[in-house]
Amino acid sequence: MLQYAVENLKKHFEASTYVSCALEEQQKRMENQVAFVWSQQEKLNNSETLLLSSIQESLQMVNRALHETEKRNHSQPSYTQMFALSREAAAAGSNEINAAEVFQTTLQLLKKKESRRQKRSVSASEFLSLEEVKLIANLSGCPSPLQPASCPIGGDSEKYRTISGVCNNRNKPLWGAASTVLARWLPAEYEDGESQPKGWNIGHQYRGFHLPPVREVSNKIMQISSECCLEDEAYSQMLVDWGQYIDHDISFTPQSTSKAAFLEGVNCLHMCGNSNPCFPIQIPLHDKLFGSKSCLPFFRSAPACLNGLTHTLHPQQLLQRQQMNSITSFLDASTVYGHSIELQKMLRNFSSSEGLLTVNREHTDTAGRAYLPFVNNPTSACFQEPGTGLRKRLECFLAGDSRVNEILPLIALHTVWVREHNRIATQLKQLNTHWSANTIYQESRKIVGALHQIITMRDYIPKIIGEETFNQTIGPYDGYDDAINPSISNVFATAAFRFGHATISTHIRRLNESFQEHDTFPSLKLHQTFFSPWRIIKEGGLDPILRGLISQPAARQNQHHLMNEELKEKLMVLTIPEALDLAALNLQRGRDHGLPGYNDWRVFCGYDRVQSKADLKDVIHDRALVEKIMDLYGHPDNIDVWLAGLLEDSVPGTRTGPLFACLIGKQMKMLREGDRFWWEKPGVFSQQQRQELQRHSLSRVLCDNSGLTEVPIDPFSAGKYPEHFRSCTTIPSMDLDVWKEDPEK
Repeated sequence: MLQYAVENLKKHFEASTYVSCALEEQQKRMENQVAFVWSQQEKLNNSETLLLSSIQESLQMVNRALHETEKRNHSQPSYTQMFALSREAAAAGSNEINAAEVFQTTLQLLKKKESRRQKRSVSASEFLSLEEVKLIANLSGCPSPLQPASCPIGGDSEKYRTISGVCNNRNKPLWGAASTVLARWLPAEYEDGESQPKGWNIGHQYRGFHLPPVREVSNKIMQISSECCLEDEAYSQMLVDWGQYIDHDISFTPQSTSKAAFLEGVNCLHMCGNSNPCFPIQIPLHDKLFGSKSCLPFFRSAPACLNGLTHTLHPQQLLQRQQMNSITSFLDASTVYGHSIELQKMLRNFSSSEGLLTVNREHTDTAGRAYLPFVNNPTSACFQEPGTGLRKRLECFLAGDSRVNEILPLIALHTVWVREHNRIATQLKQLNTHWSANTIYQESRKIVGALHQIITMRDYIPKIIGEETFNQTIGPYDGYDDAINPSISNVFATAAFRFGHATISTHIRRLNESFQEHDTFPSLKLHQTFFSPWRIIKEGGLDPILRGLISQPAARQNQHHLMNEELKEKLMVLTIPEALDLAALNLQRGRDHGLPGYNDWRVFCGYDRVQSKADLKDVIHDRALVEKIMDLYGHPDNIDVWLAGLLEDSVPGTRTGPLFACLIGKQMKMLREGDRFWWEKPGVFSQQQRQELQRHSLSRVLCDNSGLTEVPIDPFSAGKYPEHFRSCTTIPSMDLDVWKEDPEK
């Protein structure tokens, strides 16, 4: 009988979306689902009745919270939603996320009921069988696994990767694909063993100590000043912004779609208690920045449905909350092309026979070079030029990644690569007039993806982790290995690759043709560049920003200056119209995801555990800093991995400590060797094509797609203008003639 109920309820879910503008229709669907569940009650035994009634309660709770969120979105100024919108999954992904929220809420309800019955705290794995867990997931609306019964062989499947990453690995089709779980290199550590973040329960102790509130850690450890940090003597600002850009190519963990607590239905902005998805950051007394406020809102990352867990897990691990990577893990230029068929279609210009990407129809730069298209929303959430009044709005830009508008350098890099695709596609059409628009698009996409891989692995990663670590952990390419899972790991996305947050400058420099401060469009403070695409169109285009990226030194952290004031005290995360603290956000996110502590990751990478202050001083030589850390955490095993990984002494020639170098190197090796379409893999490109691809560089891409006429050979290396710059006429470029195909063959 229960299986019958599952199948019928499943049909209701397949026809339903949780989040919709038509809230009345959504409410009606929910009422129908609830009515159906109740219609089955009398036919079931007590255990089955409890399960179905809990599902029904959860459906109502999640629906109520989403309804409250929708009302808040409409009642507040749109700009307060920008950051949230940029970090929400697409509609299809939202449906799955909300199903996962119903699943998680049902588990919470069942645990509460069973705990009351047994008069003690219990875990779900104690009283739920594996079959019951699967049924709850099914009843919650989690879709069946998306992987095909078999992956196609031959034809385009041999030449071109799918837009979603599915079937990159034919034996494990979901490895690295969009909308699958982040990989766990170590099991999650939750306070209840299943879903509650570290620090969730007041009074809970770790090895005899309470975990310090993240804002307190930030206040006492993250040294700041109003001035920018040290200048990097070796590398340019481009190193920092390429890191952010490429991070957006491989990882995107969406936040919960609800901004209200499921159990209470209360807006997260109005509560300081922990109740999914609300996990507020507690503010210590006498915190000068926030005055009398006792907490800052923080929304948990969305949970993932069980369908991504295709490997065998212990039942307890199966019940652990997992987070999703909503984009492809591969270095595949999804920033340019998107990660879903729907988004891919929005980004293509189907009226062109040249396989072009769509560009802005209203605006170009002064030389006629294209800008990104606007989103198809007449009232998008991005800021407008002051004094716009009744003048026409400039909407947010549309790109392969929804975070494109967050900051001006991201917009610039996205735009450069769309121009590069169209430049390559136009030339390929001239060389191969018999090619269809789709063939030109796919071949251009393949080339642009290869360039992203080359620039990242050849020019960027060795500078971050050091040549020695690169050679030890990554080494030369040995070919594709279908036993390697390339999926982005939770610790990489949530901790290790966030090392760059300590190297962000306080200013975005805008320079003129002589690489001096621009008279008309001066440099901006970081917070002035958030969600402001109008500045690209109205204030000189990409060129002033690009000149700043390649000629100004990156900021470099040290243990006396760990984060600039713009990020620690002026960060405007626009889900909330007030200042926030990026260091506290990173620490809270790591706890939200259940990341094991610093010592566990040291052991994972082959290092000895830190067991005392003396041991910690061996890896962090600032004695005063070590004293503060130990005073806060009490025991080395309690230290958050992001914090200690960031504070480790860096090895000469690197920009990270040994732990983050290990984790980044391991991830990059898996991305390379677990990718069936990696550019070096025999058969992906011809030998002549590989040689030409290696000749290309980010400097050449800038020369070909902007107004810059002089660039450094390596745009990641620090250099002064004009002595370290060369004319674009001398920068090598790939010869696309090797892609010319004989139409008779």
